[in-house]
Amino acid sequence: MGVPGPFPGSPGRPDAPVPDREEVDRALERLGAEYEAIETSLLALQDHAGRRLLEGAELSGTTKERWAAAERSITVLWSLFDAYTAALESARELRERRRWPSAEDLAELTELLRGEGVTVPGAAAADGAPEDGPARPGERFSLEGLVARMNGLYARSLDVIVAADAVWSALPARIDLLSAELQRTRSLAHSVGVRPGEHPAGDDLERITEELLRLRERVIADPLAFWVSSSTGSSAPGGGRPDTGRYDRAARALEDIRREVAAVLDVRQDAERRLMQLRDVLSRADRTLTEARQARGEVLAKIAASEVPAVSGPSTALHEQLAAAADYRRRAQWHRLSPLLDSLEERAEDELHRARESLTAVTAPLAVRAELRGRLDAYRAKVARHGMADDPLLTERYDLARRMLWSAPCDLRAAEQAVWRYQQAAAEALVPQQLEGRGES
Repeated sequence: MGVPGPFPGSPGRPDAPVPDREEVDRALERLGAEYEAIETSLLALQDHAGRRLLEGAELSGTTKERWAAAERSITVLWSLFDAYTAALESARELRERRRWPSAEDLAELTELLRGEGVTVPGAAAADGAPEDGPARPGERFSLEGLVARMNGLYARSLDVIVAADAVWSALPARIDLLSAELQRTRSLAHSVGVRPGEHPAGDDLERITEELLRLRERVIADPLAFWVSSSTGSSAPGGGRPDTGRYDRAARALEDIRREVAAVLDVRQDAERRLMQLRDVLSRADRTLTEARQARGEVLAKIAASEVPAVSGPSTALHEQLAAAADYRRRAQWHRLSPLLDSLEERAEDELHRARESLTAVTAPLAVRAELRGRLDAYRAKVARHGMADDPLLTERYDLARRMLWSAPCDLRAAEQAVWRYQQAAAEALVPQQLEGRGES
């Protein structure tokens, strides 16, 4: 609802000249309009939804204290309004005695309109103006002073009502919606094994549930504890905003849990495919290690070398964890399967990489022998193209290198030296022919 503006002030000053009839009539007309505005504002305050909620609530803390003070202020406010009404009625009655008021009537009306002619109870005066100190019993006010006093009481009372209503309008409904979302998330989490005592997210759900219960109880009992007054210095009633800090933190925490539960759901939907991929990767790693062990035996038989590295067996730990992952899937323990699959996928790829490196390291001597054989045959073909295949020295060195490379076990160092000597001899033999070919050209 819209907040009524402050009551208008009374016209004139006590020391002003006595008005004439027209001025009095205009003043009374303004006072009548002022009365209507005051009455409308008071009735709106009386019917404000926030006031009705405050009257029916079991309050505590700051709200209980401020509402008790506001209730006293509202009571005083009506007392002051009654005094204001009585003064206005007296002025009207005096004016209605004669069509043409006498000088004495005008003087009396002037005193009623501008003088301090309104008497209010001392308690009402004191409650209405704590900044002025205690009021004397039967203290008198001008209509203007009375309106100023009512304005202060009205603003303070409305500020409490508007602030409490704003908090109640903003937070409980949002807390209820978040609680409903929490229950849905909790049910889904339980279905995938995310439960208190079994998964950290399950414990977090319990904590958020308790926090929302406590938060809602506190908001209902002490809404003003969740009100942040405006920092702009505005004096308008209700200037500020609800403090949603605790609610926002709970909402963020729940969103984090929802993402984690969604990840667990993804694991459930994709578990079989990931398990099959893991089995395939570990199977390839095992086959590669088997191939490496076989290759190592072949290398030791064919190559005279002591540098051939040993080959380890399959990772027992990885196979045990893969079996555990399959067991988690059978038992629908998705919250345990999720981190295990993540770890296994990374370690299985490392295992395959290790197996391939092992095979490469073991077969390296065979690769070196194959490279030497290829180099020897390439130079042999080059020599033959130049018609020097029957050269005795080249034939001798070729046969020696070939016997070394095709014998078992092969001494790679000696064979490499033999191939190098053959290359040198071939290069020296080919130099005259190359020079002769350049001369002819």
